[in-house]
Amino acid sequence: MKLTGRVVFLDIETGVWVLEGDDGRTYQLAGGDRKLKKDGQRVEVHGDVARDMLTAAMVGPVFTVASYTFL
Repeated sequence: MKLTGRVVFLDIETGVWVLEGDDGRTYQLAGGDRKLKKDGQRVEVHGDVARDMLTAAMVGPVFTVASYTFL
């Protein structure tokens, strides 16, 4: 699956990185590295949505990042 959007840090619980997708949805990011996790940058991410996972932040579905590129 491919998504595009903006990476954002939300100060919820201990902090969580999310993708504000161009599709209007918010996805909690799992995986990736430090280069991906920079507040405000636009990216295209490839991976899968984990539909059977819940988190304490409850910001949206968890997206497991396999790869990414900066836009």
